Amino acid sequence: MIVDYQDGLSTADIEADLCVIGAGPAGIAIAQSFVGTSVNVCLIEGGGLAGEHETQALYEGSSIGPLPFDASTSRMRAFGGSCNLWGGGCIPLAELDLAARDWVPHSGWPISYAELEPHYRRAQKFCGIGEKAFESGSFLQSSPRPPIAFDEASGLVNRTFVSTPVIFSDAYRGELERAPNIRVLLHANLLELRASPGGSAVQSAAIGSIAGRRSMVRARHYVLACGGLENARALLLSNAVAPNGLGNDHDVVGRYFMDHPSSRLGAIFGVGGDQVLRPYDRDLGEGDVPSYPEITLSDEAQRVRKLLNARVHAFPVERTVPRGLQALRQLRASWRRTGGEPTVEERLCTALNHRPRMVQPSDASSAMLALRTGIGAVDILRAFVNKLNDRPSVESDHVDLVGFFEQAPNPQSRVMLCDDRDALGLRKICVDWRLTELDLHTYRVATEMFGQNVARACGGRFEPEAWLRDGSQVPPMYTTAHHLGTTRMADDPKRGVVDRHGKVHGVGNLHVAGSSVFPTGGWAFPTLTIVALSLRLAENLKAKLRSDAPAEMGDQANAA
Repeated sequence: MIVDYQDGLSTADIEADLCVIGAGPAGIAIAQSFVGTSVNVCLIEGGGLAGEHETQALYEGSSIGPLPFDASTSRMRAFGGSCNLWGGGCIPLAELDLAARDWVPHSGWPISYAELEPHYRRAQKFCGIGEKAFESGSFLQSSPRPPIAFDEASGLVNRTFVSTPVIFSDAYRGELERAPNIRVLLHANLLELRASPGGSAVQSAAIGSIAGRRSMVRARHYVLACGGLENARALLLSNAVAPNGLGNDHDVVGRYFMDHPSSRLGAIFGVGGDQVLRPYDRDLGEGDVPSYPEITLSDEAQRVRKLLNARVHAFPVERTVPRGLQALRQLRASWRRTGGEPTVEERLCTALNHRPRMVQPSDASSAMLALRTGIGAVDILRAFVNKLNDRPSVESDHVDLVGFFEQAPNPQSRVMLCDDRDALGLRKICVDWRLTELDLHTYRVATEMFGQNVARACGGRFEPEAWLRDGSQVPPMYTTAHHLGTTRMADDPKRGVVDRHGKVHGVGNLHVAGSSVFPTGGWAFPTLTIVALSLRLAENLKAKLRSDAPAEMGDQANAA
């Protein structure tokens, strides 16, 4: 069932076998795994069923690093999490992404690609993409338009991702609502995980609403699934017994913060770009689960040139758009406006959209735009004919290349607590987002590889951005809202927060799910891997809940 905690109708304190905190893709995947079992699950979500400005404000924080970072606009606090706004991209990590690379300090997962592969197969079903064939780092679906054929010397390869239409909040809400053994609490915010006197087990989760309601959830096992920033914050805030926070005996919680930094790398000028680059156009997908190639660095190029992983996407920048077509686009945009204050969803989408703007805003009324559209009917007809002939509606003036990069794990790049407090009285986060020399080396070398080889295929010339020519400039990098690494996985508690099974080192019944456990991130969209790891954790929890119930309950009773 689904209960709104702030309405006061649910019981004050809750007993459960498993408490999952956070109803994003990780939390929903774990809860859904227990539907129909004898395990009672309490799934806690701090937001509602849609974005709300008041609850979204709980994600606000500060940024002190050389790279600006806005914690409030790079994630969404609602049932379904940030994937309410996602583009649906699914792709597995590559074997090299998980391997220990001698040129990448702090790299190497404690589990292998082979161990993760069967869970990727289960994750496909959960993500609504069926049983598509895949290999290390790529799906094996063919593209309706052949991509650029790069030779081996280029160091570039095409890897394929698939795009699912599934929104997890919509797909699994009904099933969780109907399940008698699942209780979902909306607007229930985690305040603190309260540990036993020695800190070896969590005894309860303190939750509360903005309006002031407070309760306890007591469970046998707990899972933090709040996202790459909030997982670290929750551990740091739970410091009543462990002064540095739970699982933070070695000062690792919050460190190694990574994203997939993105920036414009330069432009390709010249003719021929449209036809060559259209296989990569995400507006031209076919079928319910379309597949798209992406231009990436080959494994061999990464090894030989000592690079991090990376991909590049080409965005054609149109020449002057005919007036009729421009009016039609502006009219469509006006229909999508909600009027008044932007919704949370609109604000987040605007903040994270760094691609070239295709529709220029207009102050004209809808009636005037409709009139202009009618007058420009010839322009619209010409664009329609071009589309029927698999040509762009408007020829491009040039092509912008935007890079998306793996980030090197760096203990100085971190999430901390600051002194400012939110509406719940909890300390907010402070993000110190930092790059390394390996990141900068990758940007320079990979940009040259991407730019020159794509330009050659287009018959054009590549002009890199000024910051790449001048090494003294700080790279103008943007977040892609892929928050990684802050509770990283490692066998050694001095190098990571959780073990290979996702259990927090030193805390017997506390686990973490999500991209915060990634030791490295490759370039891949993280959601498929998040779900795969969450389903793997759910299997492990089922086994633990079956095997250790009598001893564990006795231990917790003694600790109390």
